[in-house]
Amino acid sequence: MKVSSVTRKLDKLYEFDREPVTKNKLQGIGNFLGIYAGEHVAGTEFVIGILFVAHGVSVTDLFIGGFIGNLLAVLSWAFITSPIAVKERLSLYWQLRKICGPALVFIYNIVNALMFCFLAGAMVAVSATAVGIPFNITMPALGDFYPNSIGWVVTVICVGAVITVIAIMGFESLARFAKIAAPWMFLIFVAAAVNSFPKLGIEPGLGNFWQVANDTIWTGIAMPGQSQFTIWHVIFFTWLANAAMHLGMSDLSIFRYAKKWYYGFASAVGMYLGHYIAWIASGVIYAAATSDSPGPVAYQAVGLAGAVCVVIAGWTTANPTLYRAGLALQVASPNWKRWKVTLLAGLITTTAAMFPALVMQLLDFVALYGLILIPMGGIIFADFYLFKRFKLESYYAEKHNIMFNSAAGLTWLLLLVISLIANRIIGIELFFLPIPSWIMAVVLYLGFSVVHQKYLNKNLSTG
Repeated sequence: MKVSSVTRKLDKLYEFDREPVTKNKLQGIGNFLGIYAGEHVAGTEFVIGILFVAHGVSVTDLFIGGFIGNLLAVLSWAFITSPIAVKERLSLYWQLRKICGPALVFIYNIVNALMFCFLAGAMVAVSATAVGIPFNITMPALGDFYPNSIGWVVTVICVGAVITVIAIMGFESLARFAKIAAPWMFLIFVAAAVNSFPKLGIEPGLGNFWQVANDTIWTGIAMPGQSQFTIWHVIFFTWLANAAMHLGMSDLSIFRYAKKWYYGFASAVGMYLGHYIAWIASGVIYAAATSDSPGPVAYQAVGLAGAVCVVIAGWTTANPTLYRAGLALQVASPNWKRWKVTLLAGLITTTAAMFPALVMQLLDFVALYGLILIPMGGIIFADFYLFKRFKLESYYAEKHNIMFNSAAGLTWLLLLVISLIANRIIGIELFFLPIPSWIMAVVLYLGFSVVHQKYLNKNLSTG
């Protein structure tokens, strides 16, 4: 097949980059259940479950805090993100362009795409730790920064190539892949944990589970060099691990395909099977293992099935993340076809995955990327829910042909500076900053827009 023929076929993979999704392309709830199960019963769960153990989360804090935090995340998707998505049916990036203007959105989308590429890169690295097992490739320790062998680099490139191809194929391919993989991955997580019980001394009837969990797994004591986590860390991290997707509105790009707004509750499948049971299971597996690398940890628990699960789990998280990154870059470079910018995003993702330190810093990175992106979610919320009540115009930049909405730009910049000061100078941990940042974004953008629109409307009327 000629290269030109392949290019023409790829050019036809249109994903409603610049207009609302049409009615004939709307998807049933099954696809959303598959996507959220696949994305959140995933490679991140192996890493986060391990890191919760390392940070000394107690068993009570994990079980209670995890339940509360996941509930808050589901409610954020269902009542904040999905109603806007179903009403407007635009990708996050094109909707922001209407609100903020092309110049500001260009800056935001570059930042957004890079953050998503780095997150997807962490998942490529997780998958690569399992792919390398049968080839006896020496795995880098999670504390390593640089790649440690040619074998590791080649493995990462191969995994990154597969993930990039799937992301290029579009939404329906992502959903189909996730629906097939998710149920099997969840069963492997549970089976691996159950298979680890004897190594930890947990009795068949689970009568001593709580005691062993408290004494051996989630002891409430952080490992040397790790900060101490409490129930509040668990609640806020669990709620805001995907803050960029729900409060930050990135999943407008996913739910724009939903037939009904209440499909937002499909996120519960990912939150409770993934961010709850899978985190618990990975903590059990890690406590019984002799390695801290996700692939070998799963392999020790259930053999080849565990290693394959790590590979697929990394893919099902990286695929939709890379898809979002491609959409962001596509709006930033509208003359490029989506498949081309997704390919570029795949190259960035694969390069980032070669550095294993990205995985070890996953908790902080997830909190940071949510914090950077979340103010724009507050801006969209204010524009959609509040502007009419305050007699303000929605999509002001588009209606008045404004390149840079200074009210939105000032809101975003100011909150980034405030968050930096709060974290670096005052010492507030990243996990606790997204909620006040989102609330302040709503208030500040509303206030700035009152002044901004009044000033511009006065100039327009006198000009």
